[in-house]
Amino acid sequence: MRRFALALVFVASFAWLAVPARASSPRYRCVSGERIEEGSSTVGHYRTSGSGVGIEKGSSTVGWVKRRGDRWAIETFGGSTLGWLVDGRIETPGGSTRTTVDTARRLADCSDEVAAGIWVLQQEGRF
Repeated sequence: MRRFALALVFVASFAWLAVPARASSPRYRCVSGERIEEGSSTVGHYRTSGSGVGIEKGSSTVGWVKRRGDRWAIETFGGSTLGWLVDGRIETPGGSTRTTVDTARRLADCSDEVAAGIWVLQQEGRF
């Protein structure tokens, strides 16, 4: 009986590992008025203009996501291409896959384009 009780305690102590992890909420959220929030604070804005979206942190534009044919270019404010959004994938400027838009949406609860832009800009230390 004692051996059974020890085995039961041992199994029970690891039972929490079988419980699925709760999905964490995204760090950033896009809300009405084109605001980007972290927690309850506004940390930036996204501005739609023409064929692209400007992404601002504080009051400075840090990057752009611009439509280029059937894909989106993710660029710095100065116009250097940091990556591409193509068919749900975020790619390097050379075309290698970095991650998916699902990963970006786990960071930022925004449209695919804005989430991808925020993800790439954050990876580059710009957001």
